[in-house]
Amino acid sequence: MTLNEGRRVKLAVDLRLGQVVPDGEDASGTGAGTGTGAGFLALAAGVEGTVERVDEDRPQSQEVREYERLKSLLDDFGHQMPPGSRRQLEEQVGSLEPAWTAHQERKLRLTVRVRFDNGFVLDDAPGDLFTSA
Repeated sequence: MTLNEGRRVKLAVDLRLGQVVPDGEDASGTGAGTGTGAGFLALAAGVEGTVERVDEDRPQSQEVREYERLKSLLDDFGHQMPPGSRRQLEEQVGSLEPAWTAHQERKLRLTVRVRFDNGFVLDDAPGDLFTSA
């Protein structure tokens, strides 16, 4: 399933979001308050909401950035270059191709921000937690 902004989705699994504590107290119970944790917050599978933001993240190494720069240069201006310069640029692009191929094969990390119908907002959540509503 492709996640896009504005798409209706539902949570595919139950989520336990963490310990709920009184205002002014941190999760370890050492904050300003004197009480203890009140429990934890959970969202049940099937809760529906709307995708507000989609973030795709595939970290790039220096070699990948250089490959993209040189490949763009070759594609845009290679036909205008002297043969020796073009051949040298093609060799540089070729030497960086293994890093580019490895980058393309790496799994894309997709995170989303979803506003559920009950008012909760879940941000930076993996996209595979959701199905189409």
